[in-house]
Amino acid sequence: MERYESDTEGDEQETPLLHRGHEDKVQRAPACCSFRYGLAFLSCYGFFVVYSLRVNLSVAMVDMLNNTHHSSGNHSGSLCPSHSHPPRPKRNHTASVYDWDSETQGWILGSFFYGYILTQIPGGYLAGRFGPKWLMGFGILGTVIFTLLTPVAADLGPSYLIAVRVMEGIGEGVTFPAMHTMWAVWAPPLERSRLLTISYTGAQIGTVISLPLSGEICFYLDWTYVFYIFGAFGILWFILWTFMVYDSPNTHPWISERERVFITTSLKNELCTSGNNIPWRAIVTSRPLWAIVVAHFSYNWTFYTLLTLLPTYMNDILGFSIQQNGMLSALPYLGCAVLAVLSGQVADYLRERCQYSTVKVRKAFTIVGMMGPAVFLVAAGYTGCNYTLAVTFLTLSSSLGGVSASGFNINHLDIAPSYAGILLGITNTFATIPGMVGPVIATALTKQNTIEEWQTVFYIAAAINLFGALVYTLCGRGTVQPWAVHTS
Repeated sequence: MERYESDTEGDEQETPLLHRGHEDKVQRAPACCSFRYGLAFLSCYGFFVVYSLRVNLSVAMVDMLNNTHHSSGNHSGSLCPSHSHPPRPKRNHTASVYDWDSETQGWILGSFFYGYILTQIPGGYLAGRFGPKWLMGFGILGTVIFTLLTPVAADLGPSYLIAVRVMEGIGEGVTFPAMHTMWAVWAPPLERSRLLTISYTGAQIGTVISLPLSGEICFYLDWTYVFYIFGAFGILWFILWTFMVYDSPNTHPWISERERVFITTSLKNELCTSGNNIPWRAIVTSRPLWAIVVAHFSYNWTFYTLLTLLPTYMNDILGFSIQQNGMLSALPYLGCAVLAVLSGQVADYLRERCQYSTVKVRKAFTIVGMMGPAVFLVAAGYTGCNYTLAVTFLTLSSSLGGVSASGFNINHLDIAPSYAGILLGITNTFATIPGMVGPVIATALTKQNTIEEWQTVFYIAAAINLFGALVYTLCGRGTVQPWAVHTS
């Protein structure tokens, strides 16, 4: 008979009953030089590649357009005094430039999400059915190949470039569900926060590095090399992934017996042994799952608002061209990455050493990681032309969002590890919608580019964030659900 806690009353007892007894029966395998932490760092590299390929077009687009106002230092139209910088000398580039209007640019930049949203749920299903290693590997490899084809597609026309970006989105769409499926069999319950935050921090690191580096590549070489250089990083990752990663500890030829037994024993009462029968009805009617859906949707609304509109706010309101300071554009994501990793360490410490239940830890980190960004986002709208304070508040807003990485973001593995990939596919499908509609709504609300209009945008994002935190606090759970644990 498996022992798992009920959906309602038993969350407080989850840690000592479900996990601690099983992990104490086997000697804990050290983290140093372990394959589970090796997987964490290699998958971090993978998500670095994924996000580098996702955001580098936004920087390269400046040099791809056949006009000069994108690179000029004139910000006289901003509400606040402009922050002048010494102009950089012009360089003779041989890459093509294009006459794309703003509507075409919008379709090119947004087309990625139309492919990305298509493969979330199929990615979770295929990873569980056929194994996550090759799905993850070929998903990123496909994205790399289409990235390398970007200069050719741009020369052929915007429709070809849009098609290439859609295909990149399709390839990247399987990565998070596949990795969640991988962690379901590789991450001991009391190490989940540590391992997953290391793994998924690659997304922020990719943004932090690719934003300024893409600008330098465009300046010293030309925009085509942005895609070639980051594509080469992706090829190298695929080679390492092919030879070093396996679907489970039991199939890994080099893992020590101590680590293999430690991982499999800690998970033996959580994983379903009849994986071919997916309880779809129980999944789609699960209240804990929908709590994650609402939280994920709400968090991404704020995240994508900052990701897509922060350069506009800096330029049009604060009078600062973010293209002239790549590190400033990367600062919020650097803070997010640092706090995500730290929160993972603290979350597992609270669960393992202090014996706080998983649900309490997940809810506490979700509240901090969603309410904190809401407060500082609203505060940023009232800083006026105080440039330093505005940047500080926006950075704090994005950084505190990293705390939620140890909250709702990995809760799929707590409530149904056997179906974690499918669950993440469902929640990430809904969480992609803000990336498609949020910036459109925000742009419609800021036609006059006044501070009051931007305050409305920030208030909406903050309100959605608070709503998501409230729903998750009321309905979130931290134990394996009854429908997720059964035997043949």
